[in-house]
Formats: sequence, structure tokens, C-alpha cells
Amino acid sequence: MPNKELIQHIEQLKKDKGAVILAHYYTRPEVQAVADYLGDSLALSVKAKEIDAPIILFAGVNFMAETAKVLSPEKRVLIPVPEAGCSLAESCNATDLAALKAKHPNHIVVSYVNTSVEVKALTDICCTSSNALQVIESIPREQPIIFAPDRNLGSYIQKLTNRDNMVIWDGACTVHEEFSLEKILQLKEENPDAKIVVHPECKAYIAAVADYIGSTAGILTYCGKSEATTFIVVTEAGILSEMQKQFPNKKFIPAPPIDSTCGCNECRYMKMVTLENIIACLESESPEVILDEATRKAAEQSIINMVTIQ
Repeated sequence: MPNKELIQHIEQLKKDKGAVILAHYYTRPEVQAVADYLGDSLALSVKAKEIDAPIILFAGVNFMAETAKVLSPEKRVLIPVPEAGCSLAESCNATDLAALKAKHPNHIVVSYVNTSVEVKALTDICCTSSNALQVIESIPREQPIIFAPDRNLGSYIQKLTNRDNMVIWDGACTVHEEFSLEKILQLKEENPDAKIVVHPECKAYIAAVADYIGSTAGILTYCGKSEATTFIVVTEAGILSEMQKQFPNKKFIPAPPIDSTCGCNECRYMKMVTLENIIACLESESPEVILDEATRKAAEQSIINMVTIQ
């Protein structure tokens, strides 16, 4: 069935079921096309709580759907591919985080939203790449912090805030770890007027050559406001679809990974979501995210603490 017919079928199913689709910027372009709301982790976290709909289908990875369910326990949250995980979330499990907390009982735990619901349940305040700096700055300077799980984002924020009392978890996103500095600099040489825009999950030596460092939403805003017409984009390549849609007169060049044959500048988990499995999910109203209520309640406060920081 052609994509146009699949999209029409999804639109009809949404009406029939009273469903709303949330999709991350890193999903396939055709998946982004059927989303009612498209965004980064922070925007989608907030939107999940605000939406007035009985069914939310989350086109993304499993921790995102969990987050939506944590904030909206009265709604049914569906995820087309529950096995779509996240290398960053998988780098930090609740057992190990609990052990680290026991070693540092006076530390506040700040966890990136890219974590399991069990890790969020052990967390004081969640954050995303959009608001990590704001979250850390909201905490008194004398208060020691455990920051989990992204070592690159944690180190970047630590450098910006000049805090020496942060314990940083040793985790990372495999996509953002694999970009090639040599190839980025080669692209810059070939496109001298291009601006290099970098996600803070990248390694420090990649961030060092950036004209702008920020979340996917931040990168979009920067590219829109910049007078530059060419950008080397150092984050997951799925964002380029929305960039080209919003700014058709600008050129966006995806940064290549160290191994150009591996497709490592794309998240294989995000790309697991397709129009076909969205249809199957809406038709059967499953798989559905089901959470242990005690864990959900424990996780909820950390997310609320994040979204209420002004």
C-alpha cells in the first residue's frame, strides 16, 4: 500500500479511536508526517500531560512512551514497537544507580529524561538537553549532584556551570558518540560559510568546533534565526526532514560517523517505527504501556519537578 493510502488510513483511525500521535524528530519522515505533535523530549513530555485525548500513540522509543504514561496515568498510552530501546537509557539501570546513591547519600540526583521509569523513580529532578543547564542552575551551588546517565551532556553542563561537586554517570548515546571530527572539518573546508550545529550528547572535541550547541529544538530555532544558509548538522539525521520542511531555502548537511558504511548517524531504534506498525497498533489498541503504580508515582515527581522549573 503506498504511503499516501497508509497515511489516510492512520488519519481515519485517529478519528475513530480519539487518538493523538506524538513523534520525535528522529523518527522516519513519513512517521513525522502523521504526528499531531512533533518535538524533542522536553516538548513531548509537556505535551503528553496537556493532551485531552483518551489514547496517546507514542512514535518513538520506549522511555518516551513510559514518560507519557507517568504523566498521564488516566490515558491509554500505546507504543508501536515496545522493543525500540535507547542505548543511552540502557547504559544506566536502577540497581546500579541505587548503589551510587547509597555511596553519595547527600547528593541530589538529576537524570536525563532518556532513562527508564525505574531510574526516574530514583531521581529528584529530570532534565533534557533543552533544559539541563536551567535545571542544574536551579540547584544551590553548594548542593552536590549526581548527573545521569549521559557523560557528554553532564560534562558540558559542568563546564558551563563551573561546578566541582557533580558526580557524572559514565553513559552515552551511541549515535552521538560516533561522529567523525575529521569528516566534519572536511565538510567545513568544503563549505566554509556553513555553521556547525552540535547536540550536547556529542563528545567534547566535537562540541569544541561548534558554532552552536543545543537540543534538537534549539538547533531548529538557531538555524531559523541564523543568516547562514548552510549548516553541518551534528545530531541524529532524522532531524533533517523537519529542517528542510521549515527552511526550504537553506541547505543542511548531515555530519558523517567515523564509519560511513554503518549508518551510525541514525538511531536504529527510532527508525523501527513505521506507518505499518502504527496502523497495527491503532487497530488493536496495543501494545499498551502498563506501569507499576508505585514506580509510576515515584517517577512522576521527578518529571513534574523538571517541567515546573521556570
